[in-house]
Amino acid sequence: MDDATLIRALVTACCATIEEHAGELTKLDQAIGDGDHGLNMSRGFKAIAAETDALAAMTLGDALKKAGMTLVMKVGGASGPLYGSLLMDMGKSASTAPANEAEVAEMFRAGIDAVKKRGKSDVGAKTMLDVLVPVAETVSEGGDLEAVRARTDEALEATRDMLAIKGRAAFLGERSLGHIDPGARSSALLIHAVCNVLEAS
Repeated sequence: MDDATLIRALVTACCATIEEHAGELTKLDQAIGDGDHGLNMSRGFKAIAAETDALAAMTLGDALKKAGMTLVMKVGGASGPLYGSLLMDMGKSASTAPANEAEVAEMFRAGIDAVKKRGKSDVGAKTMLDVLVPVAETVSEGGDLEAVRARTDEALEATRDMLAIKGRAAFLGERSLGHIDPGARSSALLIHAVCNVLEAS
């Protein structure tokens, strides 16, 4: 699959899954946040979808950077800057489509490091990092798509029993227990969407 075809497929799959699950993301965020995660993610990914032709004409790296900047500009709350940083720094580390798992892992790690820096957070704080980091580890270990999917679901479910120490949810203290983190859920949705594209390629 060439860059243009891959980019179109990724944009279509990721935008579709966010739109399909926007209501779910909103409900999750209403439980422990300010209730706008679904709306914000929907707005951001619709803006990316509107740029599909322009993105497909770019290298994968430039397309990721452009998509990330779009999220930063269009999405309110924490999700825009965090997802924007993830994509932009992934793009900076990948000029073209990664040739192997090692390059995918390197690109993913670069994006995750940017999220850690922007959010001043790490694993265990009940955030999107609690899905992204374990999945990156699985990729680094050479895990196949089935392993990536399994690790994604396992990591997402683990956020249910975590105490939130970052973001609006941190103000809830122990009341944040028993809830899936909305940012972790949107991360999991996007990872599954990417896996779907890669399986079909």
